[in-house]
Amino acid sequence: MNIHQSTRTYAQQQDQTDPLRTFREQFLIPEKDGQPQLYFCGNSLGLQPKSAREAIEREMNVWQNHGVEGWFEGDQPWLYYHKYCKETLAEIVGAKPSEVCPMNNLTVNLHLMLTSFYQPKGDRTRILTVAGDFPSDQYALETHVRSRGLDPSEVILAVKPQEGEYTLQTEAILNAIRENERSLALVMMSGLHYYTGQVFNMKAIAAEAQKWGIRVGFDLAHAAGNAPLHLHDWGVDFAVWCSYKYLNSGPGGVSGSFVHEKNHDANLPRLAGWWGYDEDRRFEMTPGFVPMPGADGWQLSTPTILALAVHRASLAIFAEAGMRNLRNKSVKLTGYLEFLLKGINGEFDNPITIMTPTEPEARGCQLSLLVRKDGKKLFDDLTQNQIIGDWREPNCIRLAPTPLYNTFEEVWQVGEVIREFYQ
Repeated sequence: MNIHQSTRTYAQQQDQTDPLRTFREQFLIPEKDGQPQLYFCGNSLGLQPKSAREAIEREMNVWQNHGVEGWFEGDQPWLYYHKYCKETLAEIVGAKPSEVCPMNNLTVNLHLMLTSFYQPKGDRTRILTVAGDFPSDQYALETHVRSRGLDPSEVILAVKPQEGEYTLQTEAILNAIRENERSLALVMMSGLHYYTGQVFNMKAIAAEAQKWGIRVGFDLAHAAGNAPLHLHDWGVDFAVWCSYKYLNSGPGGVSGSFVHEKNHDANLPRLAGWWGYDEDRRFEMTPGFVPMPGADGWQLSTPTILALAVHRASLAIFAEAGMRNLRNKSVKLTGYLEFLLKGINGEFDNPITIMTPTEPEARGCQLSLLVRKDGKKLFDDLTQNQIIGDWREPNCIRLAPTPLYNTFEEVWQVGEVIREFYQ
């Protein structure tokens, strides 16, 4: 029995009893014409923490006062900055601190991981992925395979949804692994599909791949800081993500990588840079690459300290709020939006199809809406009413109620604007 109510009073009551309600105050809400906007686009770019500017200013002062010695002086030397982020990152993705490292950018990290974990040999040359994954991942796989002298059309196997369905059934992915176990060298796919909002059963996928000795990796761009992750326990070989969506670390913010500890001592091929070299010997400037232990050994260049400072400021908010608490609120927020949209469908002959699975464990914050008619007009109407979502051609609106800064009353307002559009 659904206990939600489609009234503003109900939504306000939910906000009043929300244990995370004060976290919204830690973010800068965009305004237009002096009015705060309803921001439902954290799936594309998260909002700015108020602490971000102070974090950057601190490192600017270090630069001003210490110059190059900022790498070594003070209570938080730049040389170890990536380590300041590890504990919280590990909690967010379900890993050990030694298995994670903030570094580079997402597609750079993906290529680095493919170099290490995609090892075509004999009959095992193929990569299993999902159809319609984020374009950057598609391009990375395509060009990486071609750089190995292989034909992407022969090597890349993309699993598609069944006819008439928008999302992939887990069994279809598992069957594809079983049916191609002798030819697969790697399973590499998103953990949460950017377009449909579907969270894939990464635990089951990793287990099936491991059963056949196939390595597995995930792009968690839309999952990190959003969906529950247990990468270490699942035995995932590697994962990569960005920090500018749900992790609120600024446009083009630093990426992150996970490498399971079972692979730390493996003699894996890699593309190396000096920041991944043994920290104690890095400044000896000697030939012969000696990697740092753990995920740190995949670092390349000198890190961008200002970007890391913003990232660290945002991670501090996650550490304070707790992923379990954020997830609990997320389930309720997105569930409330779904409830309101279903009410609108019942009232106006189903103008909207929710592509995203209805089961909480199969989705994060985001709902992807297929609008039967005049989708762009509806999106423009939302925008005119100060609601910031995301439009995807030809007829998809993505809305992501984010637990750190969105409210139940905002969700209710979105529902009211859509209802009024169809009246």
